[in-house]
Amino acid sequence: MTVPATPVRGTDPPHTVPGTPDRGAPGGFAGAVAAEWTKLWSVRAPCLALAAGLAITGVFTYYYASIARINEHPVQPVGNAAASSVALVQFTVVVLATVAVTSEYTTGSVRGSLLSVPARHRIHAAKALVAAVVAFVAGTTFAVVGAAVAWVGFDGRASFAAGPSLRQVLAIGLYEALVAVLSTGVAFATRHPAGALAILATLLWALPGILLGLGGRTLADRLPHGAGDHFTRLEPEAPYGPVPAVLIVAAWAAAAHLIGLYVLRRRDA
Repeated sequence: MTVPATPVRGTDPPHTVPGTPDRGAPGGFAGAVAAEWTKLWSVRAPCLALAAGLAITGVFTYYYASIARINEHPVQPVGNAAASSVALVQFTVVVLATVAVTSEYTTGSVRGSLLSVPARHRIHAAKALVAAVVAFVAGTTFAVVGAAVAWVGFDGRASFAAGPSLRQVLAIGLYEALVAVLSTGVAFATRHPAGALAILATLLWALPGILLGLGGRTLADRLPHGAGDHFTRLEPEAPYGPVPAVLIVAAWAAAAHLIGLYVLRRRDA
């Protein structure tokens, strides 16, 4: 005679011992993050983008410092060279974060990702977090390398102080992380690399240049890169301080994140 199994008291559903993982959501958010980390490095584009960012940083900062030395510009913080290079280097982060999303839509593997992580907000947040962490580490690395290269190029026409230099390094890393979140949101909204890159290039580069050319400095300062430039550079005459600047960039990143999540929930795979 078969004796029926006795449910474990106080558990829901029966036969589930407290503390065991839920089979419906293996790994939870940590598992989703681990999966996104693995997928990010399974393609070559992120590595190529980071290598390009390092090369661009070195070339641009040495050029910036050399021009300042040749033209005998006033002495400035050495970190300003690395902060100025962000205008170009940020697009390597844009490519990295965009590919992390659009590559799955291009290959159709996004269906498997959504089946393994049914909670749409979870997979969306996991991709944004992984891209932001990689972008922060990359941004701080670019800043350190850029400052070191620029110090040689300045040849005495730059100042160095540990506190301000560290602040600039962390500020550049934080800005790049917010750009990664912004790019992830746009990529989820467009689902196509060309469309995402076109929107981000317009927002981060073309539109600010047009506004500055037309005398719209105030509007340009409210765009992500305008605010980021004030946040990363040590400017005694900036229109606003570093806290409002980073809040402006964070607001743009949050808006893009919410739009991308809305599209993901409405259109799914």
